[in-house]
Amino acid sequence: MPIHAQLLRQATETPDKPALVIDGRSLSYGELYLRAKAIYRFLRDLPRSNRRMLNLPGVEKLAALSLGNHIGFAEYFAAATAFPNACAVIDPLMPAERIERIIERLAPDVLIVDDDAGPSAEIARRLGIPVVAAGTEAFNLAAAGGEAELPADTDKIFLIGFTSGTTAEPKAYYRSREQWCRSLDRGRVVFELEDAPSTMCPGALAHGLALYALVEALDAGATFHSVRKWDPGVVARTLSSWQVERLVAVPTHIAGIARAWAGEPALTSLRDVLTAGAKLDRNGVESMRRLFPKARIREYYGASELGFMTVSTLVGGEIDFPIDRVGQAYPGVGISIRDPDENDVGTDVPGTIFVDSDLIADGYLWGDDGQAFRVTEAGATVGDLGELDANGMLRVIGRAGGMMITGGNNVYPAEVESALKACPGVEDAVVFGLPDAYFGQRIVAVVSGETMDLKILADHCASSLVRYKIPKQFYHIGSWPMTSSGKISRGQVERAVVSGDDLVLRLSA
Repeated sequence: MPIHAQLLRQATETPDKPALVIDGRSLSYGELYLRAKAIYRFLRDLPRSNRRMLNLPGVEKLAALSLGNHIGFAEYFAAATAFPNACAVIDPLMPAERIERIIERLAPDVLIVDDDAGPSAEIARRLGIPVVAAGTEAFNLAAAGGEAELPADTDKIFLIGFTSGTTAEPKAYYRSREQWCRSLDRGRVVFELEDAPSTMCPGALAHGLALYALVEALDAGATFHSVRKWDPGVVARTLSSWQVERLVAVPTHIAGIARAWAGEPALTSLRDVLTAGAKLDRNGVESMRRLFPKARIREYYGASELGFMTVSTLVGGEIDFPIDRVGQAYPGVGISIRDPDENDVGTDVPGTIFVDSDLIADGYLWGDDGQAFRVTEAGATVGDLGELDANGMLRVIGRAGGMMITGGNNVYPAEVESALKACPGVEDAVVFGLPDAYFGQRIVAVVSGETMDLKILADHCASSLVRYKIPKQFYHIGSWPMTSSGKISRGQVERAVVSGDDLVLRLSA
């Protein structure tokens, strides 16, 4: 981890300060550093796997974490990212067949799990990989006194993460400490973290948003809060009882918190709310203003492979950014919009978003399908489409592969979803295309919230969209199926519509 010096400083200066609090269970900075040193020593003495075929220059020991939001996550992550180690973070909620493919290809020296009888542990043992269950270690986590501090370097691989691709095969990207050091240095200024605000991120630590929020908080010497399992009521009570100052979450998590806390006093301790993963809409922002009346509301746009791309302030800044934009370029990042031949198209013209940045991942260990992350002379892209205005404000239109063609016209789901989410009484929306004999694809919308009147939804769309972009069918959903990263499971929603599942209700006049 690129913050070992900061961990040592916090362990020395404020050893009793909570570094991590999960479901009320606390781990101090002194305990975190001491236990991470013991784990580092354990990793150092492990025999190296003779099955690893991956080329990982400079990496001596590779530890894989399939821990979920376990209190021991930070301990193992700190030890497994100290030079010359590297860490792979695996979501234990992924389908077992995906976990097996990952573990088989990684061939890590050890797998750390929270459930010794769970699928990840069983897969690893079957493949001959040592398994350690956090919290039941056979080695002494308190016997690290007098050892040298956790070592660090800046230019070697320290992290392997996984992101979904166009196939069922998870793509494995890797990061160097140097990239994250640059990102953390800038973020400390951009997000004003110098005074170490206590931070809550309820997402899964196996995903980029929460993992980075954890490291960011530890880098600043803050207390990081989370929950083992997503429960909006527990999160809301934690925000209130611990007087948390900063919330980092995807919009669907924040909407859940608002519902769970309805009728309770506003959460006035929050000074900053930062969202990512999906575009905020006007209704969502207004809900957040009521729930967090003293908070500045910001969002950023980025990708696991590209890092931060833009940042915006929607409420509480010197200038509030337009709601339909994701902001201006993050410090040190250049953004351009390009046509299929990678020519810069200028302003107010849609095209593929390219970035020029020193925060870009080194690449993939496997799974590069050539359809998403690309690095060319023009910069790097993950295939997102957007446009820039004259002030450098970026509007994200959607992913190229998600474009619908209806009646010969190109329509992007994000544009229709944005229009629907601005309708009073609509909480969230998912839009997709289904095969249609006449139109080629018919546009289908699924919404949540109080509004279930077909005419209100259609009329609202007609007020802000051209005719061919208005959905042909509307459905209502009471509760969204979610991925482990806190995003709506769009595939599951689409399958429910196609199959006639009672998860969704078709709206009729």
